[in-house]
Amino acid sequence: MFLPEDTLVAVFVVMAVLEMCVPAYAEKVQPTSWHPRHIAERYGLFTIIVLGETIAAATVAVKTGIDEQDALGELLPIAAGGLLIIFAAWWIYFVVPIHGHLRSNRQAFLWGYGHYVVFASAAAIGAGLEVAVEQSVGKAHISTLSASVAVTVPTALYLLTVWALHARHFKVGIAQQLVLPTAALLVICCMFLGEWAVLSAGLVCALTVVTGETLTARTTARERETALGAPVA
Repeated sequence: MFLPEDTLVAVFVVMAVLEMCVPAYAEKVQPTSWHPRHIAERYGLFTIIVLGETIAAATVAVKTGIDEQDALGELLPIAAGGLLIIFAAWWIYFVVPIHGHLRSNRQAFLWGYGHYVVFASAAAIGAGLEVAVEQSVGKAHISTLSASVAVTVPTALYLLTVWALHARHFKVGIAQQLVLPTAALLVICCMFLGEWAVLSAGLVCALTVVTGETLTARTTARERETALGAPVA
């Protein structure tokens, strides 16, 4: 209340960081017992809520565009691409049992605070889809590239963050480790595809899920064959 107005943002940022440091500092003195599976479930439910809000926002934007502009042809690729992105985002997040990784406070705090980026990028995908819809029907006076960036950049950030927090702890071999980072790079490249950028990004995300599952299945099959003493192809 008593600080100069031009310092409020900086002070807020500093105080927010200090507040988030309090739990980590307090736990050094007297650790609190917690259940990894329960913590993972709570964060997972919040992620579902954010992804659900993203679908809702995109659905409303597409419906409004169709009702007001009758632009089904222009909006259909965005709607399809957006759904593929969100469904892939859901699958990639929940495909690994992350609770097994949360074995200490240090791991849990890094994982938990890292979800700020997960939540922010997931929400930004929904906002980006709204921007893409409004640009395609002429309501947002920005370039097609700018509208594409609004979708592809948060999607790539989401993929990289989930890889850093989740997937990399369960990947076996360089091929599996490269799936999500490579997908993020390809999604960024999709921003230059004009009106097909969102659909292309969605297809990349869908292929990422297929590729990841295929590599995991092959690794599991080889491990099973090795354990049973069968020849490995």
